[in-house]
Amino acid sequence: MTVNVNTLRPLAGSGRKLYIETYGCQMNVGDTEIVVSLMQREGYVYTERMEDADVILINTCSIRDNAEQRIWGRLAELKGLRRRRPGLVVGILGCMAERLREKLLDGATGVDVVAGPDAYRDLPRLVREAEAGGKGVNVLLSTEETYAEIAPVRLDRNGVSAFVAIMRGCNNYCSYCVVPYTRGRERSRDASTIVAEAQSLFDNGYREVTLLGQNVNSYRTGDVDFPELLRRVASVSPLLRVRFATSHPKDMSDRLLETMASMPNICRSIHLPAQSGATTMLERMNRKYTREWYLGRIAAIRRYMPDCSITTDLIAGFSGETEEEHRETLSLMREVGYDFAYMFKYSERPGTYAQRHLPDDVPDDVKSRRLQEIIALQNELGLASYRRDVGREFEVLVEGESKRDANQLSGRTSQNKVVVFDRGEHRVGDYVRVRITGCTAATLFGEALE
Repeated sequence: MTVNVNTLRPLAGSGRKLYIETYGCQMNVGDTEIVVSLMQREGYVYTERMEDADVILINTCSIRDNAEQRIWGRLAELKGLRRRRPGLVVGILGCMAERLREKLLDGATGVDVVAGPDAYRDLPRLVREAEAGGKGVNVLLSTEETYAEIAPVRLDRNGVSAFVAIMRGCNNYCSYCVVPYTRGRERSRDASTIVAEAQSLFDNGYREVTLLGQNVNSYRTGDVDFPELLRRVASVSPLLRVRFATSHPKDMSDRLLETMASMPNICRSIHLPAQSGATTMLERMNRKYTREWYLGRIAAIRRYMPDCSITTDLIAGFSGETEEEHRETLSLMREVGYDFAYMFKYSERPGTYAQRHLPDDVPDDVKSRRLQEIIALQNELGLASYRRDVGREFEVLVEGESKRDANQLSGRTSQNKVVVFDRGEHRVGDYVRVRITGCTAATLFGEALE
């Protein structure tokens, strides 16, 4: 009989405890679930208590300077724990690992393992190297890695909603963005593995999946593009809600909108980052669309799905931004009437086209003032959006108890708005018809109709 010697090797983890902190985007949340799955295969046991861990991994984000500063602060805080636990292994994963390998490996940081987004399969070996007194490092980018066959370990609490990564990397090279340099070129997962993952989630009680990619609109494997993939996932069951993020405006097609409009379980919610309302600014950002194109896509969304919520990303103070360009962003916000927005002050990212070729010439106080004007306007628009929902009825997917009152439940509408209502006989995972009776700027309140 032939014996595979690998089956006789003790699992690398041998029951050692693993703790992971995740920063940044939803893609990082999905990556963390993949890492836990890979490490559990090697015998590691996931813990939610950092103090109990033998291995601490921090999954990082480099999209803005503030995100990186939080990681440096966290590493400083961990030095005390390392002194008390001499055998503790600390690792940095993800985009920051890719971008700052040399700095992270400086002895003063206390980092033992550095692994880029495409190196997670190598983590058990990297940890063993660190435990032996060395440094475990792998930041090689791949043109093929998608982790397609890895079943993520779901770390969410509600057991209702899950993320499903459908692709990795980005080909857009927006001038301000570091993602193509830290996550590599676009590559899409095989469609059958995505549909199988969604089916498995549904069979295990999940009632909502969010398909993730830096630009889901450019997904393609063989003859399956994103509208077709979306249709296949939504066809798993009419009881499975399907969301997606993020869409690039230049690739938002009518076919996608037709698919969404034709299937009620595809959520009426689109995140469509504008970044700026000025065509001149969009050109400097290398966004590959104009203000007019963007507004045309907004009009198409309204035409196909009048009840669709639209959210966005906005940057204040990018290179060369004039007062007129800033005012054009404010006017775009008013014209679209966004339901919600992620709003940021521009921070130059090393290695990007903007850092190499465009001056960061807007004074910080001007950036801050413009950002505050954007935030103030969005607060008005968001409140108006929520007030328009008062008196309407929505189907709400229950995600858990209200944070403030155990006698109430909390869930989301198809438009991705939070609704709180009395518990009654309803449970987590139920779909409940709710009439909206009131609101704040961030929450709807209602009464169940069934």
